[in-house]
Amino acid sequence: MVKLKWNSKTAWLQLFLVMFAIIQFAPLVWLVLTSFKSNIEITGSNVIGFPEKWLLSNYRNVFVGSNLGLNFLNSLLYTGATVLASGLLSAMVSFAITRMQWKLSKVVLAVFMSGLMIPVHATLLPIFQILKQTHLLNTPWALIIPYTVNAIPAAMFIMVGFFSSLPRELEEASVVDGCNIYQVFFKIMLPLIKPAIVSVSIFTFLAAWNELMFATTFISNTKLMTITVAINSLRGLHTTEYGPIAAGMVIATIPTILIYILLSDKVQKSIVAGAVKG
Repeated sequence: MVKLKWNSKTAWLQLFLVMFAIIQFAPLVWLVLTSFKSNIEITGSNVIGFPEKWLLSNYRNVFVGSNLGLNFLNSLLYTGATVLASGLLSAMVSFAITRMQWKLSKVVLAVFMSGLMIPVHATLLPIFQILKQTHLLNTPWALIIPYTVNAIPAAMFIMVGFFSSLPRELEEASVVDGCNIYQVFFKIMLPLIKPAIVSVSIFTFLAAWNELMFATTFISNTKLMTITVAINSLRGLHTTEYGPIAAGMVIATIPTILIYILLSDKVQKSIVAGAVKG
């Protein structure tokens, strides 16, 4: 008969991880439950319990008199464009810095990396003035361009490490086979840094999807607003219906949950791969 050995360290670690998971998951459960409650329950004695009456009308009311559906699509457009643009530009610049020999490569890298040290709030006024002078306020570009620019330094920080670890013999063999610089980049190098691209895409998506400050400042047209701004505008001047707001927040959370479910394994593998390469 096999005897199971009790490992106290492993047991305590597992207990800690279970408790940590519960603490992290509890706000999401509370948000979903709140989305089905009335104002009386939310502000009364039934703050964290199950709804006495499940109000599906909260999800219907959140779309009544608002452009939440359109704002949801706007967020998908802005975020998707940001992920594609920042990923491609970051990969191209990182490739040029690490794989091509030119005098100012280290200077250019330092300039891009300095973007990590600049607070986003400090760039609000300068970006606003630039967008105003170029007549880009209240256009999709008012968010896509700043989001992309802000995402590039962090993306390059990851991609430069991956490109630097690749052997140069790959490029030499490709050139001997007749590939030009564009074929080497798109057909040889990009597939090799797929873990970095996945990581950068996930982090960029989450940052752009949840961003509120730029979206509130640069967009005033309700039909061009993001879903985060639309949910924030559901607050009333004198009274606020918290149920529809919670329903809107649940809807806004769905894409991030789907991304975690679909890509969590790839993110973990990319982080491990990056740690090994680093």
